[in-house]
Amino acid sequence: MVPAPLTSDPSAHGAAVAPVPVVGVHGAAVVLGGRTIWADVTLSVAPGEFLAILGPNGAGKSTLLKAILGVLPLSAGHITVLGQPTRRGNPAIGYVPQRRSFDAEVRVRGRDLVRLGLDGGHWGLPLPFFRQGHARAQAARVQEVIELVGAAAYADRPIGELSGGEQQRLLIAQALVTHPRILALDEPLDSLDLRNQQGVAGVIRTIARETGAAVLLVAHDVNPILPALDRVIYVARGQVEVGTPAAVITTATLSRLYGTPIEVLHASDGRIVVVGQPEEEVSYHAHR
Repeated sequence: MVPAPLTSDPSAHGAAVAPVPVVGVHGAAVVLGGRTIWADVTLSVAPGEFLAILGPNGAGKSTLLKAILGVLPLSAGHITVLGQPTRRGNPAIGYVPQRRSFDAEVRVRGRDLVRLGLDGGHWGLPLPFFRQGHARAQAARVQEVIELVGAAAYADRPIGELSGGEQQRLLIAQALVTHPRILALDEPLDSLDLRNQQGVAGVIRTIARETGAAVLLVAHDVNPILPALDRVIYVARGQVEVGTPAAVITTATLSRLYGTPIEVLHASDGRIVVVGQPEEEVSYHAHR
């Protein structure tokens, strides 16, 4: 695990020093097509922290993730990653975009898909040449992340033959192969059945615990990842609420965010059921 950087002046009265945030969002806003997607967003993410970005379709969940990635410009405020302005293709961030399953005709092996992460294939940006000549070390790293996500049994099969959950594990391995400090995932559980949702959620929990990487995960349903979460970022009607799941996913907080009565129920099996939640924002659904 890469040690988290510490703030300066560690000797002051012997006080413990806090880790420097890996992500800082400061007064951020995004306006698209004349509509404010969200505004006045301020938050920080600590090393090893696991956060879910929640909200209805069209609320701006993926927009927030893309702003942190540096691929979507802000209309106000600024975002830092490891203390520096965010930028596209930052190797400190491993990114798993939202995507449909690979077609059955795709014959690329799962292992080779993971290896693409070493040359920047998932960002579209090649890494420097000196990173490309060490075949043995690269192969060892590819195998390491394949085992971390529990995909060793099928990594040598064509990706198109694998289930959606198996494909998602290999995409997560691809994002991890460069030792990122932050793992950003855009709806990785979407379109998976309950068993695969739980399996992939377990993999992500393991990654956060064993690597110390901070995790930012966009989700429509919080339940599969609820036991692992430190905090949630809830986006609705241009507003953002940040806090622990117990503090944010409440009748009072969600009713205020949605501007309409919402009821939060807790099932006997631990699941959270939100009653009265709109499925989509009123407009501009393309920017989830």
